[in-house]
Amino acid sequence: MALADRETPEVVDPPVVACRTPWRERAVHALKNLGPGLITGAADDDPSGISTYSVAGATTGLSMLWLALITTPMMAVVQGMCARIGMVNGVGLAAVMRKLLPRWLALGLALLVVVANTFNVGADLAGMAASAHMVAGFPVVAWVVAFGAALVIAQIYCSYRLLSSIFKWLALSLFAYVVTAFIVRPDWWMILRHAVVPEFHTDGHWITTVVGVLGTTISPYLFFWQSSLMVEEEKSAGRRTIAERKGATADEICDAHADVNTGMIYSNVVMFFIIATTAVTLGAHGKHDIATAQDAAEALRPLAGNFAYLLFSLGMIGTGMLGIPVLAGSSAYVASEMLSFRTGLGETPARAPRFYAVLAAGIIIGIVMNLIGIDPIKALFWSAVFNGVAAVPLVFAIVTIASNRKVMGRWVSSPIARAWGWLTVVLMGLAAIAMFVFWNA
Repeated sequence: MALADRETPEVVDPPVVACRTPWRERAVHALKNLGPGLITGAADDDPSGISTYSVAGATTGLSMLWLALITTPMMAVVQGMCARIGMVNGVGLAAVMRKLLPRWLALGLALLVVVANTFNVGADLAGMAASAHMVAGFPVVAWVVAFGAALVIAQIYCSYRLLSSIFKWLALSLFAYVVTAFIVRPDWWMILRHAVVPEFHTDGHWITTVVGVLGTTISPYLFFWQSSLMVEEEKSAGRRTIAERKGATADEICDAHADVNTGMIYSNVVMFFIIATTAVTLGAHGKHDIATAQDAAEALRPLAGNFAYLLFSLGMIGTGMLGIPVLAGSSAYVASEMLSFRTGLGETPARAPRFYAVLAAGIIIGIVMNLIGIDPIKALFWSAVFNGVAAVPLVFAIVTIASNRKVMGRWVSSPIARAWGWLTVVLMGLAAIAMFVFWNA
């Protein structure tokens, strides 16, 4: 495609993206071209996310199911903005933020993301190891080291195309939680009612759990991963320079949004079924003392049988194999783009040594957290809460950038997308404020 075809001239009004082929053909085309959006959506349901949703279902019942109705468009809009920012500018979100924001603010937000990601990596490794121990035996520490080493080696030595293909197949592991929901045979009419009728509580635990659910659903690390993965796709297509990558056609934007929307819907469907499963089993039987997904799996066994227990446990391993590389990769992209290092999973370690050093360090620190006795599992829920607070200024920055005509050209966000973006900022901000107000209620 000629560079001229991908230019992004400024226009007076935001254009309507008109896809040029019939919807049936586009549907088939979209399925064949699922990639960064699907991977990002699936990575959102990592072991820490599954633990947070399990806690939500076991301790608050079905009262949060309706959140899926609003988090789906919120996620789709924000991640769509991140994808467009990467496509239009030819660089990742962190690089754009470095140019537009005050240095202290850009570096501060980047540090928040890297620290949160590192804690999540340690927690996810612990979650995977605990699940593997439950299913196959062997010491948990041995599993932590084995999983961590395998993931470091895979990300350093596998090509981007191979990693992308593996990630897409790992996304299928999330179906385990959909299947589990049908195994426990819930009252579907009751679930439907809670899914469409909003429910509010003013006690501190409920509001804190809402912030945790929002934080693990609309997670900061996904913003940077999504935009950087769009750049990786461009590099993989042979566009090696920023000038070659800048801009996008209408069909490219349509493909990106179809991919992102699919991934975000998939992510929220999984969240919905995990909350429903744990609510109608653990919550309904008074098993509220649930801190992790492993606790949920163990408690499920006598209530729903060995098969549900096995699916819930194995799902944690599959999602961890996807989630940890995304977390570590996100940190590497953020650090490299902020500090102007050579960046990308498509680069070799020899060409991008500092990028891979940050990536490996994130996983190695996660391993060490488990080896020296720090219990990152206990930090899972609070890490999600932290993400829920940290996401507010980041979403604010993303919506501002995506609405900037000088930065986005003709692909500035539409009024509807901006409205959803600002609504996301307001709702997550109000939830965070309410959490502090009702902390001891």
